[in-house]
Amino acid sequence: MQPITAVYPGTFDPITKGHTDLVQRASQLFDNIIVAVAASPSKTPVFTLEERLAMASKVLINCDNVQILPLTGLLVEFTKQHHAQVIIRGLRAVSDFEYEFQLAGMNRKLAPEVETLFLTPAEKYAYISSSLIREIAALGGDVSAFVHENVMAELHRRLHPPCS
Repeated sequence: MQPITAVYPGTFDPITKGHTDLVQRASQLFDNIIVAVAASPSKTPVFTLEERLAMASKVLINCDNVQILPLTGLLVEFTKQHHAQVIIRGLRAVSDFEYEFQLAGMNRKLAPEVETLFLTPAEKYAYISSSLIREIAALGGDVSAFVHENVMAELHRRLHPPCS
């Protein structure tokens, strides 16, 4: 039987414990997981693509069947290029569903051989989003319960630079 590879795409600006929860659970369902860190210039991320790749690599270092790669083009083309059969998408709330459903339909039209699988995070992470984490961190709030310590340090460094 052919190994099954799944792609988990996202901006990961920054990667949260909700993201890592999904990766860890997916890594038990599939032979290989590719965390595809999207460039997403239209979203104007706080961190560069290289910084987001580095943070994801540090956080997921102990996941043996997980690979972190940059995603700069069309997701279905990336998926085909890496011989993946599955796209993983996280759903936190009902409000996520409509958009994700549209994406899944378009991806199926573009690549009918690739399935989309929706996963929900553990309940304790269901309300976490990268944008909310950035906002709390920017206002000086404690985000240690929601992100890995390396990510927290990067958030502090980016959002609260030392005075010159």
